[in-house]
Parts: sequence; C-alpha cells; structure tokens
Amino acid sequence: MPDDFGFAPPPFDAGQSLLQLQRALRDCKLSGRGKGFELRGKAVVELEARDGAVAARVARRLAATPEWDAFTVKNAADQRKLIDEVKKRLARWTDED
Repeated sequence: MPDDFGFAPPPFDAGQSLLQLQRALRDCKLSGRGKGFELRGKAVVELEARDGAVAARVARRLAATPEWDAFTVKNAADQRKLIDEVKKRLARWTDED
C-alpha cells in the first residue's frame, strides 16, 4: 500500500525561493547589494536564479576577496540547509571578532 496519501509536494519555484532566501538573509542583518549580500562591506552570499534552481555562493571566511563555496537550491530542504549554513558561518565570524 503506498504511503503518499494522494498528496504531492508543491513544485519548486526558483523565483519564489530566491525571494524567500533574500528575505531570510535580510533578517540575518545582511545588507543587499546587487545580487549579493554583505556584512560590514564584505561579501557573504551571492544568489542567482538559474535553470529552475537557485545558484548560491557563500564565503568561506569574511574577507575583502573571499573564497566561495557553491550551493544549488533545488527544493525546500536545500533552501533550509543554505539558510542554516549562512547562520552558522555568521555566528562563527562574530565569535572570531
């Protein structure tokens, strides 16, 4: 007997996900500039809607020219993981200061 109960998750909308990510990053006290977000004038996250998904780059360290980790958001779980990762890095950077 199938366990899906006749329900399917809603289809992923990259545009809506991009808006939700931008809102969540602003809630983390990051300032938006173009397609990226900054903390104290240093790039932290860059977002771009691409091929039905959201391509994200997150800085490894808070620096003027950061090294980037790439993430692809294809569903709601990926979106939550990205937000959690950004929050974790922000907490680490503020602890280092």
